[in-house]
Amino acid sequence: MSDFNRRKFLESSAGVAAAATVGTGSALFAPFAQAQNLTFKPEKGAKLRVLRWSRFVQGDIDAYMANVKKFTEATGVEVRVDNEGWEDVRPKAAVAANTGAGPDIILSTNDDANLYPDKLLDVTDLAEYLGKKYGGWYPAGEAFMRPDGKKWLGLPLGASGSLIVYRESMVKAAGFAAFPKTTDDFLKLYKALKEKGTPGGMALGNATGDSTWCNWLIWSHGGKLVDKTNKVVIDSPETLKALEYGKELYANFIPGTLSWLDPNNNKAFLDGQISVTNNGISVYYAAKNSADPKVKEMAADINHAVFPIGPVGVPTESHLFFNQMVMKYTKFPQAAKEFLRFMMEKEQFDPWLQGGGGYVAQPLRFYENSAIWTSDPKNMPYRDSVKNLRPGGYDGKLGYASAGAAADFIIPNMVAEAASGSKTPKEAAERAQKRAERYYKV
Repeated sequence: MSDFNRRKFLESSAGVAAAATVGTGSALFAPFAQAQNLTFKPEKGAKLRVLRWSRFVQGDIDAYMANVKKFTEATGVEVRVDNEGWEDVRPKAAVAANTGAGPDIILSTNDDANLYPDKLLDVTDLAEYLGKKYGGWYPAGEAFMRPDGKKWLGLPLGASGSLIVYRESMVKAAGFAAFPKTTDDFLKLYKALKEKGTPGGMALGNATGDSTWCNWLIWSHGGKLVDKTNKVVIDSPETLKALEYGKELYANFIPGTLSWLDPNNNKAFLDGQISVTNNGISVYYAAKNSADPKVKEMAADINHAVFPIGPVGVPTESHLFFNQMVMKYTKFPQAAKEFLRFMMEKEQFDPWLQGGGGYVAQPLRFYENSAIWTSDPKNMPYRDSVKNLRPGGYDGKLGYASAGAAADFIIPNMVAEAASGSKTPKEAAERAQKRAERYYKV
């Protein structure tokens, strides 16, 4: 079992303080109330431009923009926020880093910060302040944003949990009283659902968020992209077993999943075309808030579960990680750091968590106790998405190679090739091995 799955923070005064109820207006425990405040004085005439991924949940952007307004009112700093799709943020961020011009702050995904670490502003002072005040960052957040164990390249924002979203009535009709907890039973469920005419399906296209189930597939059988020395080891017996399993699973998918991107499974699920998929909480959120009575009625039948345990015998969760990066070229570094500090403080961050309906899980332990996780029991499975997150570059050190391999969809492409039969599992693994070696030999 990896360090990312088993490491736990020692109980400390900050950890105990994290048990304080968040979002209910109650007083903070002493360690937080007495925490030394840190502020950054914005430069005279500062203006900020923020590029971030588009909403999948309306409440996310509404709450975010409300906080932006509060920041401007408090500091006088104007902030322009541009929203782009996940697939569009990454290339725009890369162009900005290479040209030295563009947004001051970028909210992107996974380990994009490791693609251009020398182009990012050091925010170690801010990260350490927030960590001490709010019970500590989860290990995965540190792995992504502080790869050398010293310098913070940016701040973790959280993660959109990639969990199982399913229709309870259809799973029960297929003969399962509860959602399967093992990969063997998971496959049996998919077969039974197809026989009932209520198939499931998961994205096999270059979907930034929803193709992360492919990481789970490989890891659950003991495969991994690289070992602890960053040697590429994806072409392995364990990977081949995973791909054989994936091929059998895919045979029971609804047709068309090879081209699915992040919005496709949401639409298929809400249209009633599929009964099981992997997704963030956005499907449930959309159903609960739909103006269509039929879709809104579906919400009562939707539930969530963590991915089943495979032959390795431990959880192997892969989620979409979100980062916050300040570009080194910014003319207003103090304003940028003050903006991130302001947005991560309890008064702003907890309302944003709640506004998003659980779509983003927190990167700081303190927010485990946000009211969003207990206000609806169906939200709770998403709470520990960052806490249990295994980075895509497992089992090696994150950096340029892991970021490049993830951005190139090497694992999802390998799974898609083997599952569809366009290549044998061995051929798919060999191709993935060669593709990954190009990055890890740089």
